[in-house]
Amino acid sequence: MTDSSTFSSADSDLYRRLIDSVRDYAIIALDADGAVTVWNPGAQRFTQFAANEAAGRPFSSFFAAEDRASGKPESLLLAAVRDSRADDEVWLSRKDGSSFCAHITLAALRDSIGAFVGFTIVVRDLTARRQADEALQESEQRFRLIVQSIKDYGIFMLDPLGYIVSWNPGAERLKGYTADEIIGKHFSIFYPQEDLDTRKPERELQVASKVGRFEDEGWRLRKDGTRFWANVIITALHDEAGNLVGFAKVTRDLTERRAAQIQALADMRRVTESDMANRAKSEFLMAMSHELRTPLNAIGGYAELLSLGLGGGVTDRQREYLDRIRRSQKHLMALINDILNFSRIEGGQIKYEVTEISLAEMLASVVPMIEPQASAKNLGVTLHEADDVIACADPGKVEQILINLLSNSVKYTEVGGRIDISYALVDGRAQIRVTDTGIGIPEDKLGAIFEPFVQVGRSLTRPTEGTGLGLAISRDLARAMGGDLTAESAIGEGAIFTLTLPGG
Repeated sequence: MTDSSTFSSADSDLYRRLIDSVRDYAIIALDADGAVTVWNPGAQRFTQFAANEAAGRPFSSFFAAEDRASGKPESLLLAAVRDSRADDEVWLSRKDGSSFCAHITLAALRDSIGAFVGFTIVVRDLTARRQADEALQESEQRFRLIVQSIKDYGIFMLDPLGYIVSWNPGAERLKGYTADEIIGKHFSIFYPQEDLDTRKPERELQVASKVGRFEDEGWRLRKDGTRFWANVIITALHDEAGNLVGFAKVTRDLTERRAAQIQALADMRRVTESDMANRAKSEFLMAMSHELRTPLNAIGGYAELLSLGLGGGVTDRQREYLDRIRRSQKHLMALINDILNFSRIEGGQIKYEVTEISLAEMLASVVPMIEPQASAKNLGVTLHEADDVIACADPGKVEQILINLLSNSVKYTEVGGRIDISYALVDGRAQIRVTDTGIGIPEDKLGAIFEPFVQVGRSLTRPTEGTGLGLAISRDLARAMGGDLTAESAIGEGAIFTLTLPGG
């Protein structure tokens, strides 16, 4: 079916093999009336018609009904005769009735004397490209919808010179301009004067053009002139040939985050300075305590030696003075020990050996320690026995807390008063309560009694000895073991101190 009368036998064979080898294009020849004379395998693949089925049929019969009705086949053939060539995108029909989009190029054929003899046609199936174009259009549409729906980011496009060509609702919310107000303006309108003076907007586009992307944080301006701290990303856009076609710009308001970071840094700086001050204070207290202990130990030792008469005879009056010296020395040593303990707690130098403790056994050993002091003031001390309670804590630290609480009760309870000690398991936690009939503490001062170096309430009616560290140390020890120390009181009604510890 290949008409090769104008070719030699060798040329005709080469021509036929060339045409038959093409699979990705339909190559077709028509006679002067538009009927098919050549139909290569590519044409068969596109249309599903074999060569013998297509031979002699008018080429217009392969057009989709809509294009046939519009006269497109005849128009293309006439244009090819008139201009020697014509091309267009058309819809062609397959054998199964389906249609496909194709790019068709027609060329008029003439013999050696210029007489018109037919047409050559090259057809390219555009189905895949059209599907890709449709997918791209759908993707672009989805992208536009996404961009238009974003409210927390300003997303807009610039032309190669930096003039705004698109504007999303997020940009309007962030900067205050509507699309009508801002499109066509140069993006430098968002920069404060100090940035304009250094040509920062131009430099940002230059960097983005050179490396593909630019990111920055800095002050930007809203329509009303107010400033906000922005994170800005500028991305250069290029066409398939690599030519710069514009920039995509994304702006995010970081004003609140920056303020939070500044506040966090300030807080960190204050904490660091506070830690340094506390460390320096603790180190000073420890050094001072050690320095004072040495001469005080010497004072106590020499007073004891003099009392024993190792330096010669001692009169009764002198012995009385020596007893006062020893009592004062012991009192000062107790104060220094409190200061040293407090500095160790603040410095995190206290170790805790937590184990199970029987509260009944603990109290049975501690209460007798304060009975001599209580007897001297004719105080009644009662330990109320109950079912044993097990606590998880450091025995030595619990003993220290209890001795401090009982000593305070003895100190602040008037002659003839009472001290009651009880223990129980409450909501799975071990509790010890020390109740006295002392002078009490004002209700508004209850919180302050646990502050270091503070003595309130009970000391209002009489001068007392001490550093004001005992309760502060006791509460810190209790809390470090997972418990707490609280107080209830009122002036003239005594006080109740409750030590709470984890239950065993």
